[in-house]
Amino acid sequence: MNDTIAAIATSVGVSAINIIKVSGDKSIEIVNSLFKGKDLNKVETNTINYGYIMDKNEKIDEVLVSVFKNPKTYTGEDVVEINCHGGIASTNKILELVLTSGARLAEPGEFLKRSFLNGRKNLMEVESIDDILHAKNESVRKMGMKGLTGELSDMIKELKSKITEIIANIEVNIDYPEYEDAIVYTNEILSIRIKEIKTSLQNILEESAKGKLIKDGITVGIIGKPNAGKSSLLNKLLQEEKAIVTDIAGTTRDIVEGNIIINGITINLIDTAGIRSTSNIVEKIGVEKSEKIIETADLIIAMFDGSNPLTPEDYQIIEKIKNKQVIAIINKKDLPLLIDESKLNNFTCIKASIKNNEGLDELIKQIQNLFNLQELENSDFTYISNARQISLIKKSLDLIKEIEEANNNKVEVDLIQIDLERLWNLLGEIIGETYKEELLDEIFSKFCLGK
Repeated sequence: MNDTIAAIATSVGVSAINIIKVSGDKSIEIVNSLFKGKDLNKVETNTINYGYIMDKNEKIDEVLVSVFKNPKTYTGEDVVEINCHGGIASTNKILELVLTSGARLAEPGEFLKRSFLNGRKNLMEVESIDDILHAKNESVRKMGMKGLTGELSDMIKELKSKITEIIANIEVNIDYPEYEDAIVYTNEILSIRIKEIKTSLQNILEESAKGKLIKDGITVGIIGKPNAGKSSLLNKLLQEEKAIVTDIAGTTRDIVEGNIIINGITINLIDTAGIRSTSNIVEKIGVEKSEKIIETADLIIAMFDGSNPLTPEDYQIIEKIKNKQVIAIINKKDLPLLIDESKLNNFTCIKASIKNNEGLDELIKQIQNLFNLQELENSDFTYISNARQISLIKKSLDLIKEIEEANNNKVEVDLIQIDLERLWNLLGEIIGETYKEELLDEIFSKFCLGK
């Protein structure tokens, strides 16, 4: 971290501007050596300065140079941003000049890594930036902002503060037994504090399920035998002709996917090949994929041709999905219905005519109700959704349960303190107060060069 790094921070191409970002002790000195305009060493922090980037006596581009002096910068170091015209040649030429003047090319995510190492952002905030960058809907963006602004970190810090208070009091009891103002921590008093921490961890873990749903969306498999109306349903929901629809059974040979947004949550729709016995090798592969979708989907929309009685193939499908979350659509209500609804395993049933757009609104309402989507849309979005963070919360919860059991068995409080310190460190890993270098390499390598 003693060197100065540089990278193009924008997508290179023909655009209004591109930005070359430089960070490190020599960033101002390096850019100033290339800049014709004000002396950047003498300008105030947080200023924008007009001038030219020069290659000896040649003007390379007309630029605006922003100067940010440490410590209150993105990386905690001196940072300079060169705003140039958005052409590929000029942008690359300016970067080349910066690198030949003493900077080196930044590694992926290195600006953000320096921000973390210099205490400008904790690990939860860093991972929230990744969520914002990859947000596919407004709900994920809002949840990412809760992490970026520190509201998620505050929950963890509050728990750590409670543990710190317990440990401090126990140590006072041990080292200064004569100190009368300190709370004497007995197993009974400790039991109350442990229960509070356990309840908080359980609540965070329970709420994380909402966070994961917001972040990953809901995977919906559209299942049924051939010609039940699966592809027609997908097309109607997507409002585009994405899947091929014909009267020929077995038209869909592979999965077809698309996304819609309901109450701010991404619904990942997967149209599958019709499930039936077949000797066609290609169709058989499609059927196998359909059966795998049944295993992994969060919700199954089971399509049945209501104009015909249930067939052995329908019963096989019902058996395969009986333990899943299912909405059954009895399609073709515009025709006389011959299906026996009582044989549909008590699934939530919707009578529909996909061809005539009937039943689609009811389907949306059922999905909203099953996953409480309206409640999620109006929530405060303070949820943990990152897999690494959730894993550490689970480990912390397991450890606090062990501590609770030891305390209930009247283990000496000063021995329990050792496990409380382990818990304190474990929670510290969530926000990055303790970490392994390999973990940082993995996290920051996901970001682009200019981040």
